[in-house]
Amino acid sequence: MLKPSLTALLLFAAPGIARADTIVLAGGCFWGMEATFEHVKGVTNVVSGYAGGSAGDATYDLVSAEKTDHAEAIRVTYDPAKVSLGDLLGVYFLVAHDPTQLNRQTPDEGRSYRSAVFPQNAQQRTFVEAYITTLNAKPVFRGRIVTKIESGPFYPAEAYHQDFMRKNPRHPYILRWDVPKVNKLKVTYPALFKG
Repeated sequence: MLKPSLTALLLFAAPGIARADTIVLAGGCFWGMEATFEHVKGVTNVVSGYAGGSAGDATYDLVSAEKTDHAEAIRVTYDPAKVSLGDLLGVYFLVAHDPTQLNRQTPDEGRSYRSAVFPQNAQQRTFVEAYITTLNAKPVFRGRIVTKIESGPFYPAEAYHQDFMRKNPRHPYILRWDVPKVNKLKVTYPALFKG
């Protein structure tokens, strides 16, 4: 998927913009997304939840049944003095999920598993748009990026979904799909990895 020689190109920061300290990212099941970003230096908190729909239907039963407009997502809180928005997007696009899969990630299918970024301000939106344009202009992926830039509130998921990998390290889904993401983070971005 990623050509290693392009990794350095994709590690650009976001100079000269007022950076927010949170961003919401959707890229398939939130368990693996959360686990991956919890291992990024400079990330201070990751919350699993739902983005893109309304408060009244922000429940796992409805979202996983594809009865809402929500995507499973994570809200990443980070210290921009320690990790840039560019670094976070590098992890998102190159490690945490496959941005070329439309409305699915690995075994999970449906719009709730879509690839989407929910910027928290106009500057983030502009930066994410430029980042996606840069990725699409380079031969990084076999297919075109289908990640959408969306807006809407974020609603935390039920308590049993929070820190799922940490609480359930031997869960078969975690072992099959999410442990490899954390391992890929360690190899792809060793300077950003925290154990």
